[in-house]
Amino acid sequence: MSKIPLSYKRHRFPRELIAHAVWLYFRFPLSFRLVEEMLLERGIVVSYETICRWNLKFGAEYVRSLRRKRAKRGDLWHLDEVRVVIGGHIHWLWRAVDQDGYILDEILQKQRNTKAAKRLLTRLLRQQGVRPRRMITDKLKSYEAAKRKLGLSVRHLSHKGLNNRAENSHLPLRKRERTMQRFRSPGGCQRFLTVFSAVRNLFVPPVANANALARHMHRLQAFAQWKTVTILTA
Repeated sequence: MSKIPLSYKRHRFPRELIAHAVWLYFRFPLSFRLVEEMLLERGIVVSYETICRWNLKFGAEYVRSLRRKRAKRGDLWHLDEVRVVIGGHIHWLWRAVDQDGYILDEILQKQRNTKAAKRLLTRLLRQQGVRPRRMITDKLKSYEAAKRKLGLSVRHLSHKGLNNRAENSHLPLRKRERTMQRFRSPGGCQRFLTVFSAVRNLFVPPVANANALARHMHRLQAFAQWKTVTILTA
């Protein structure tokens, strides 16, 4: 059965405003109340509860329409895990990024062991469709054990200093975590990350774009793709 696309019908505000509010919330470290204030400055009166509902309804739908980057055979995979406290319980966010800082996948899990590392690698292999040329991790031994169980014959470098690309990718999430005063539930955290990382991947220029013109062109293309996605959802 084909999925019925979301519709903007019965919404009092136009599509452009809804898409802009969703973009503001996921692109910048803003709370719903701050987005409400920014819209009010432009003469648009909308409650933060409504903005919250827009993000829940349209955020994931926008992401499903975005083109996901496919890894190339020469790509490097940087893998890392970071602790996230939710409701007083420790969870681990496992993340994979490529050499440009693009987030390939991330998954929240309760454990920090071989089983959790294997789950991340399995998802990556299935989604990307190719094996990496090289895999870089910290000194956690679970990565090597998971690689052996999956029969991966790729070069694996395990060194904390070489994995700055993955470790730096956690910083934007930490900023959002402080703004949101931590996540309320594991499911809510995973749903937020799905949209947040996809929007960040779209708008943040690759590390290779070293000059201002390349970064400017990248952002113009990102805005054009975002506009197309929000139109197609209607």
